[in-house]
Amino acid sequence: MLRGEWYQDSDPVLVAERRRCQELLDRFNATTADATDERNAILRELLGELGEGSWSMPRLQCDYGYLVRMGANSFVNYDAILLDCARITIGDDVSIGPRAQLLTALHPMDEHELRRQRWERAEPIAIGDNAWLGGGVIVCAGVTVGANTVVGAGSVVTRDLPDGVLAAGNPARVIRKLDR
Repeated sequence: MLRGEWYQDSDPVLVAERRRCQELLDRFNATTADATDERNAILRELLGELGEGSWSMPRLQCDYGYLVRMGANSFVNYDAILLDCARITIGDDVSIGPRAQLLTALHPMDEHELRRQRWERAEPIAIGDNAWLGGGVIVCAGVTVGANTVVGAGSVVTRDLPDGVLAAGNPARVIRKLDR
């Protein structure tokens, strides 16, 4: 899985890792409004890295947790899905809007029998420093969103976006370069 090769999600090791992740997420998502310190402690245990001053609002969902790296001073809003079957790297000073989805998993397109047998593979996602993903943005497997890039609400990012642009749509396309 970590090498980007085909695997089955029913592998006992992966099942156990997802169960551990779900137990931590159950605790995280059940915290009360004033439990900021408790939420951050759970995130530090769950994620591969949580930078200084970064945080996430509940409801958060992911598969493994430890494949997510979140830089300093970054924020993930309500109801995010971080499908981390491959590494997800969130840079410094990133803002991710509510109900955003970062989806690393891929499934066989032409091999119907392999799909029935639940084979999959994954490609990493990277979000550059100071990027902003609006509410409901979907970032697909293998995509890099450049530093200082803004992605409009509801966009579906299917290919890499360069640094310093405004992108929107389905599929997302560059609308214009952004000023400093």
